[in-house]
Amino acid sequence: MDDHESPLLSKEPSSSSSSSVVASSFKWILKVLMSVIFVAWIVFLFVYPGKLGDGILTNWRAVSSNTLFGTTGSMFLIFSGPILVISVLASLYLIISGEEKVFTKYVWKKISKFPRFRLWTFPVLVDGPFGVVSAAEFLVIMIFSVFFLWAIYAYTMRDLDLLDLFHVLPEDRSMLLLEITGLRFGMIGLLCMVFLFLPISRGSILLRLVDIPFEHATKYHVWLGHITMAFFSFHGLCYVVAWTVQGRLLELLFEWKAIGIAVLPGVISLVAGLLMWVTSLQYVRKHYFELFFYTHQLYIVFVVFLALHVGDYLFSIVAGGIFLFILDRFLRFCQSRRTVDVISAKSFPCGTLELVLSKPPNMRYNALSFVFLQVRELSWLQWHPFSVSSSPLDGKHHVAVLIKVLGGWTAKLRDQLSKLYEAENQDQLLSPLSYPKITTCVEGPYGHESPYHLAYENLVLVAGGIGISPFFAILSDILQRKRDGKACLPKKVLVIWAIKNSDELSLLSSIDIPSLCPSFSQKINLEINIYVTRQSEPLLEDGMVHKMVNPSVKPRNNGCPMSVLVGTGDNIWAGLYLVSSTIGFVLMITLLDIFYINKFNITAWWYKGLLFVVCMVASVLIFGGLVVVFWNLWGEKAGDVEPNGHDKVTTNGGELHNPSAELKGLNTEDDIQSFITTRYGTRPDFKEIFESLNEKWGSVDVGVIVCGPASLQSTVAKEIRSHSIWRSTNHPLFHFNSHSFDL
Repeated sequence: MDDHESPLLSKEPSSSSSSSVVASSFKWILKVLMSVIFVAWIVFLFVYPGKLGDGILTNWRAVSSNTLFGTTGSMFLIFSGPILVISVLASLYLIISGEEKVFTKYVWKKISKFPRFRLWTFPVLVDGPFGVVSAAEFLVIMIFSVFFLWAIYAYTMRDLDLLDLFHVLPEDRSMLLLEITGLRFGMIGLLCMVFLFLPISRGSILLRLVDIPFEHATKYHVWLGHITMAFFSFHGLCYVVAWTVQGRLLELLFEWKAIGIAVLPGVISLVAGLLMWVTSLQYVRKHYFELFFYTHQLYIVFVVFLALHVGDYLFSIVAGGIFLFILDRFLRFCQSRRTVDVISAKSFPCGTLELVLSKPPNMRYNALSFVFLQVRELSWLQWHPFSVSSSPLDGKHHVAVLIKVLGGWTAKLRDQLSKLYEAENQDQLLSPLSYPKITTCVEGPYGHESPYHLAYENLVLVAGGIGISPFFAILSDILQRKRDGKACLPKKVLVIWAIKNSDELSLLSSIDIPSLCPSFSQKINLEINIYVTRQSEPLLEDGMVHKMVNPSVKPRNNGCPMSVLVGTGDNIWAGLYLVSSTIGFVLMITLLDIFYINKFNITAWWYKGLLFVVCMVASVLIFGGLVVVFWNLWGEKAGDVEPNGHDKVTTNGGELHNPSAELKGLNTEDDIQSFITTRYGTRPDFKEIFESLNEKWGSVDVGVIVCGPASLQSTVAKEIRSHSIWRSTNHPLFHFNSHSFDL
């Protein structure tokens, strides 16, 4: 153990104790309050299908329906209110916690004398339709499965009792039961929709509270989407079968009642949902991504016509999650309208591209973040996610991303960069109007609330191909923190990088390790093992791969830095945006009920459902939009961006540093080979690798972060699971973490 590490960590408790007792107590109260509300809400949703839940709802409506909020308000308060209250409390918690304090506390809590088993980092399922599933995720899947079985059973028992109240002929009894069963399937689908939109809100306060990044939450949305559409499909199928047997299918299918359920809007909503469902299947997403992307915009039709179908009373059950999604979507829209400067663009010999984007100095992100990128010369509609390849410590005014040419969009981007390079060589011959441009817009950054890579003393970073990109950011972050004496636990870092061809080695020029931390070998034990799988021996030019091949280009832009309008940005402004929009929505729905619906005796269910959706959107646009205006003005003022100085990026040390610097510190091949080992014609044997760490590292916690294709994640997860099951007490405990984004 290095002597310089102990003083660094020993300072953490004293720094965290600087926060007042009042603030600490208030945070504890908020945590308890949020936990109580959440548990009570989940318990109610769980028992709702049974007689107990029905009784609770009946008593609640009797108490609250005569209040200012009415029957719709009573449903909204018990089903959607809790999640909005938790969101407001979560924003207060994040504001009080601050940014550095959250990180310091997170790192300090991870320090343990002995390895600790963690449910969320132990892979239970590694193959199958769910992908890699941790023990914590498996427990949640089991809870949902039990709920679905319980709900079907409870509704079936209630339906059989309900049939006795109807005086129908025996031959009509089965059709009535089928219709009631369809109704129950629809209700279970609505209960699934309560959670459906929560994971897909990229800058969600709730995701930040529990530190679940959007790229992980996306798969929860996929799971919930499949089960929701399955229940809605059964819902529609039951009615279609019953009405077909009765010979009234066409008559009832186009029915649009004023009082009661409007069937035709439900048919439209279901068709939109089915189109989204079919095009979101794995094969379609992988081979026809644009079809999936454009079809998924039908969510607007799906939600609006669902409100018309069930009316405001039932729609209020799912309104909370949808409202939080609208908040996030509007903020993303505002951020993405700004044109962002491309400081420099570069193409590597392997065809990978690097873009360095301008950002305001007050925009925070960490090495595990990612951004969504749009290039208007290629498409005005397509947005693509990319992990950042730069550390926040590389400079306050920029963020870099690496882009591998894999499909049509990235190929067009490469061609556009080639045109820029050619234009720079014949600058005098081109008029300003004919000069090629790259007009970019950015959403984000998003990602983990806390940089968990800094919370492990021992790290294994496993990358496949372009998956090395976020690990450049992680290495840069660790090395600069070591250099500057900042909080940073990692002492041993093993990088395993599998690539197809040796031309991808040129990506190593993206990070200047000796320059970032000149005495890094004394502060951290770093090993980089590279496996070139499709070549049996190095090529002649492999010795030059660390040198720049294509000089970077500097596009002529009239844009500006990225907008600060992001949900993961300033906690105070994000909280004000949430609170003002929520209060505005409650105020608008209350005034609408008093001065329009009750005054003019509006009774049409579908119309009241439409008004409910209009109030949700209008409250975000009006009340939230007002906060966004002032937030944007504050961001421009606080940013204090120097015009025409984007190419000069200031580091924390005060030096002028080019973010696309070459490996200037590596003068000889011996320097490179001191921490980099390249093997040709072989793949990494993870069983052998993990076994070799048993004796080298001993009984410690080891964070394993994997970024690469699903097959790589599955292989590593399977080996970690096997190792953890048969692990000896004096061997490391490996913790699986995935950093792969898969829409």
